[in-house]
Amino acid sequence: MEEYSIRKIKKEDNQAVAQLIRAVFDELNIPKVGTAYEDPYLDLMFEEYNKPKSVYYVVEKDGKIIGSAGVAPLENEAETICELQKMYFLPETRGLGIGSKMMAICLQSAADFGFEKCYLETMPFMHDAQKLYKKVGFEYICSPMGSTGHTSCPVWMLKEL
Repeated sequence: MEEYSIRKIKKEDNQAVAQLIRAVFDELNIPKVGTAYEDPYLDLMFEEYNKPKSVYYVVEKDGKIIGSAGVAPLENEAETICELQKMYFLPETRGLGIGSKMMAICLQSAADFGFEKCYLETMPFMHDAQKLYKKVGFEYICSPMGSTGHTSCPVWMLKEL
């Protein structure tokens, strides 16, 4: 797994990223209603993250998108708070440290944008993801923040940047 790169999303990546995210939802039986699966811009990720204080990264190996994640302002929240968004990896990439590298890049981008806190939402059964989030300093909070529209994600976490 040595031959991979992490880079910013390009317009031509849109279809591959949408397919990757949908594939992970299907694989893990993540609810499709009230989650990122329903986001209207799932097929237009380049355009969605081509906005101020937003960035989306992909992990590429041999010309194939194998993972992705990004940060953007948290809607309907203080402008100092961002959200870690749509962090998904294909099964063959998990457990290899790529998620940690992607997380470091996303959090550094958030800090560079001037955000002071980073929020995320996840599913209760995503234990490996939560382990990574806790490792980098995310802490559980009691209620959701902002207006993500992801009513089926009952685990909320926040990190000081």
